[in-house]
Order: sequence, then C-alpha cells, then structure tokens
Amino acid sequence: MSEKFPDGSLPVNENVKVLEYETIYKTQKWWQVVALVNQFGHDRLAIYLWLFDDGKWKRKHKFSASSLDNWEQIKQAGDRLAPKLTVMRSARG
Repeated sequence: MSEKFPDGSLPVNENVKVLEYETIYKTQKWWQVVALVNQFGHDRLAIYLWLFDDGKWKRKHKFSASSLDNWEQIKQAGDRLAPKLTVMRSARG
C-alpha cells in the first residue's frame, strides 16, 4: 500500500471536500470509511469502500445520506434489521 494522500486525505473525487472521517477498517486490500463531505456546496454523510488494486485505491462502493432526517431513517431501518444478522448467522451454522 504505497499510495499516499496529502494531509491524510482520502482517495475521493476532486469535487469532494472531506471535512472529517473515521476509518472503520483498513487492510492491505480493503478500506472502509465513514466521512462527512461537502460536494457541490452540500454536506453529506458518506460511506466509502475501496479496493487496493494495481497499486492504487479504487472505489467499489459509495453511499451518502443528504440530510440528518435521511440519515435517521437509514439508521433506524438498520437498527431494526441488524439483530437479524446474528439470527441468520446462527441459522447457517
């Protein structure tokens, strides 16, 4: 993982200004981040997943919430569904 980004920045489009971020996990192959970004004058909460391939980080997934209300809806739905992960995992053995 030799690729470096200035000032701890993220491998995002030049139109995206990263205001703050937290790495969820980072391995030699995968990097997942939750970031507060500003794009085209609008703040968003974004979740990125990159794959390290051919010497650079390549974005595989990006999801963003455009408002606090939108994030709360997403979070509430996730909180309702998340407990089923354990049930599903246990059912598969």
